[in-house]
Amino acid sequence: MIAITDYLAKKPYPGRGILIGRSQDNLATYVVYFIMGRSKNSQNRIFVPTPDGIKTQAYDPAQLEDPSLIIYHPVRRLADGRFIMTNGDQTDTLRDFLGRNETMEAALATRTFEPDAPNWTPRISGVVNPEGTYVLSILKTCEGNENTEERFFFHYDKPQPGQGHFISTYAGGGSPVPSFEGEPLCTEVPWNDALTMAGDVWESLNDANKVSLYAASIFTETGEIDSTIINKHQ
Repeated sequence: MIAITDYLAKKPYPGRGILIGRSQDNLATYVVYFIMGRSKNSQNRIFVPTPDGIKTQAYDPAQLEDPSLIIYHPVRRLADGRFIMTNGDQTDTLRDFLGRNETMEAALATRTFEPDAPNWTPRISGVVNPEGTYVLSILKTCEGNENTEERFFFHYDKPQPGQGHFISTYAGGGSPVPSFEGEPLCTEVPWNDALTMAGDVWESLNDANKVSLYAASIFTETGEIDSTIINKHQ
């Protein structure tokens, strides 16, 4: 297992990231979702709470340019307790399909990577089930070739206390930005609460590029959620 804070501290631009894992006492699933940005438009965002999760919003509406790939609902919770996190509007696709008792795979079969040449940003998604099992997915090109499509799903049916998995859109900096490759990273989950987890991960992100972060503890027995939001622009 790696220390996710050490990993992120060495990555100037992992883009958007999802971390899901179990608390050390095995009472809760811990989740983190963060966004970063290099352009003025991407930096001009904050997370705001909604009744079923969070959404992105322009910090300064007058400075908002193209909202198509930056304004969306990153986190949504279904009535049955399933918890969805993604880096785009596929959150709504998953909500609709899962709400009809269809699969995550069927939902994401209707989607592909983002149309943002030359990066072709992957779509990353995570679904946490009420009992604490979870799935991570990435939809991407093969080595930046826009004529290819690759769809990967990673099921974690026996999550271990103090352990989690992390996936991001990018592998680091560059132009075009290289996509994340390989399996989700197996990470330590050493925290005892969402607030401490949020602060540690936030501090590990590159100061110039980080934008917003959401973290939550989802308690398995009760379904209660303890969450926090950190925005660069407050």
